[in-house]
Order: sequence, then structure tokens, then C-alpha cells
Amino acid sequence: MNEKIAWQGTLVSVQPRIRLTRSFDQRNHSYLGYALRVQGIIGEDEREFTVGIGKAARLRHQFRAGDIVSGMAQPVADERTESVELYKASRLKVVERAADVVTVPPPWLGLPPELPVYRQRGHRRLDARTYQAKCLGCIWGCRMPVEMIIDQWNPSQKRYRFETFCYGPKSCSLYRAGPTRKVPGRKGMSWEEENWVDEDATAHRGEDE
Repeated sequence: MNEKIAWQGTLVSVQPRIRLTRSFDQRNHSYLGYALRVQGIIGEDEREFTVGIGKAARLRHQFRAGDIVSGMAQPVADERTESVELYKASRLKVVERAADVVTVPPPWLGLPPELPVYRQRGHRRLDARTYQAKCLGCIWGCRMPVEMIIDQWNPSQKRYRFETFCYGPKSCSLYRAGPTRKVPGRKGMSWEEENWVDEDATAHRGEDE
């Protein structure tokens, strides 16, 4: 599993790579870097795949959708805690830079911002089907691995899942929130993350920010 695999292809998207930890009504984010979604060749297979990179690599290479890139990376150690297939990328290279094409959002393409910008903006839940169908290329979309601590007095009791979020403008015509999310707790209890949580997290932003 520690052996690195060669890959190359065209970037479908560059999105934040963020891990979410939930403990009933509490949540904490870990800002790991960025997720590259690539259509190309991984090892001997031709398909779409995802590669995790650090914030320094994004800053150095200025990756954006449409770039042709290459590198080496290894399979993630625990698929439950990562939103990408490969990580610990090295030998990263921009083989060919995407042409400068003006597009009208949504979705928002181009260079993604630095991680503190995502933290400052806050997110809203995003319907998983909407994310898959319309938001895969957008810099404001994010698919997070979620680790849920079921009993805070016994942190070894955990469950895992994935959730999708939007950091983009609240006026986005493609946005769909989807159903509220429930977080399991000890002794069969459950907490529902209602709409006010998202409203509070993004209250400092205007509709078009």
C-alpha cells in the first residue's frame, strides 16, 4: 500500500480537501489540502480518479480545471477518512496549462482560494445528487469524509460516512440543500442539523458573496 503509482490526466476539478468530525451537535473541521479530480491514466487503467495534495503544492503549481497534470501518489491508508483515492503526491508537474477561457458561473472554475478563505466563508449542506450532477467542477463544492463519535465518553465508538457541502454564493441557481442530516448519539439518541446551522455559518455573507 506504500508503493506509489504514476498517473497523468486532465483536471476535472480542484476542490478543498476537508475532514469533518462530528460528536452529536458538535463539529470540527480539519483542513488537509486539496482534492484533484483527474480524467486520465492511473497505473495501467484509464478512468476518472482523485488525488489529494497539500496546500503548498496547490500554491506552487496553481492547479485549475483543464490543466493536464502528472505525478506519483499512493493509495490512502483508510478510505473511510479520505475523500480521495490517492494521497502523499510527489513529482507533480503541469504538463499543459488550460487555455484561458471566460466562463459564466455557476459552476465557478479557475483557481481555488487558499484554505483559510473556505474556513472564513463557512458552508451549507449540499444535496449529494446535486453535487454529483452539477458541482463536481466547482471550486466551492466539497465532499467530506465524516467521522462520527457516537459516545463522547467512549471515543472508540465511531461511524463513518460522506457528506457534501457548498462554500459558494448563496444566490447560486444550481444549489439544492437536500434533506437535513442526523447525527447518531449514545443510547440510540439522534441530533438533527437543521437549517439554522447553515444560516448561522454563512450569516456574515451577502447573497452574491
